Amino acid sequence: MIYKVFYQENKDRSPRREQTKVLYLDIDAKSELEGRIIAREKVEEKTNYNIEYIERLSDKMLDYEKETGVFQLTEL
Repeated sequence: MIYKVFYQENKDRSPRREQTKVLYLDIDAKSELEGRIIAREKVEEKTNYNIEYIERLSDKMLDYEKETGVFQLTEL
């Protein structure tokens, strides 16, 4: 399953909507909830990002992300 993680690059600053960035992770999980938990653990372990939201992408949403040209899987 592909998860889209919305984050701020620094935990020390107050979050601003304009500075929100995204990354995409391919997570092998039994359920959507388990996938979100694994995604959060991986990002928190490897980065200092302030995670705002994590969502699983449906097939249609994934196709749209690929069409926009911003989709690129992140290896953590």
